[in-house]
Amino acid sequence: MNDFSYLKENDIYCDAACQSLRPQPVIDALNEYYREFNSCGERVKYPWGITTDQKVNATREKVLKYLKLKKKDYFVSFTLNTTYGLNLVLSQFDYEKAGIKKIITSDIEHNSPFLSTIAFAKRTGLPREIITRNEDGSIPIDTDFNHALVVVNAASNIDGRKLENIKDVEKKIHKSGGFLIIDAAQAMAHSKDVLEKTSADAICFSAHKMYAPSLGGIIVRRDLLLYIKTSFVGGGMVSDVDRDTYDLLSKEPEHAYTKFESGLQAWGEIIALGAAIDWLEGLKKSDHQNLENNYEELFEFLKSKEKLHVVNQVANPTISLYVDKNETGFDSHFLGSALADQGIMARTGYFCVHYYLDHVKHYPPLLRFSLGYHTRPSDIEKIKKALENL
Repeated sequence: MNDFSYLKENDIYCDAACQSLRPQPVIDALNEYYREFNSCGERVKYPWGITTDQKVNATREKVLKYLKLKKKDYFVSFTLNTTYGLNLVLSQFDYEKAGIKKIITSDIEHNSPFLSTIAFAKRTGLPREIITRNEDGSIPIDTDFNHALVVVNAASNIDGRKLENIKDVEKKIHKSGGFLIIDAAQAMAHSKDVLEKTSADAICFSAHKMYAPSLGGIIVRRDLLLYIKTSFVGGGMVSDVDRDTYDLLSKEPEHAYTKFESGLQAWGEIIALGAAIDWLEGLKKSDHQNLENNYEELFEFLKSKEKLHVVNQVANPTISLYVDKNETGFDSHFLGSALADQGIMARTGYFCVHYYLDHVKHYPPLLRFSLGYHTRPSDIEKIKKALENL
């Protein structure tokens, strides 16, 4: 793909689940901000600032449109990353006013929701439950969601399995007096279909996993604000400040996003996220087919090798496996280093999913190939050849 023409022939990047490469239009959008209208948003009246405001507001609208959500129901705030967003919401959530009796997460969660729910349970004294997800990523619908705050991912960073029954889960949680917060970090780029027209109360995501610069976002259901006790405050959030009091801008519906945006924002990165969404929406059928062909070919190859133990049940852009040291004489870290010597960049370890991979499944460290729209058919051939040689 020409938008990744800067990628050298012998650089084979397979760590898109950590952060995706940025296509040229996104890089250009970021450079344009710094070169042509580098300015503060929401604070100034000069032309550069007006341009910044217009482009930032356009990105907020693009995020909602991307997931087919309505502005009257949701707003978008920007943060550092998914982890920051989850902690920001949970640390200010008025569980007593909301009538919450417990917090629920699942076994396959990234440390972002896993650790933040531990902290929430310790702070509130509420019980914390860990549910076992089905092999396809769905949640058992007979789970007791009565007055529960549920924090789960929409797609796994281990093997890409998706929350397939999200609509049924959302309905039951809300009918049971509960709330749903989604970790969408791994879903926004390649599995956004699972999130379209969601009724979740908050969706946290990382732009740097969807071909945009390093940035986080929270898509918030407007009625969730009834249960947010603002404690993280700063510039940009207030309409007036007296000696010991302040008035929040978020009281006004058009400024609801300021509830989670304290201080100066990453204006250039936000604008470049808008460019990334435009780029994703403009991909051709052949681009999607190329990605699918690449991950299916790699998946089938890996599964055919007796000493490579593939974790995935089905092919996905994110594929994890491990090697048994007793069978091979080396572990996944050694394998990852050997691949790196040949220009193949893949992730090794537990991918911030320590509880499930180490303590539940008792896997040794894993090796993960996470592909993207930058992946070339020649990359797959080189990976196959390298593994054959090893």
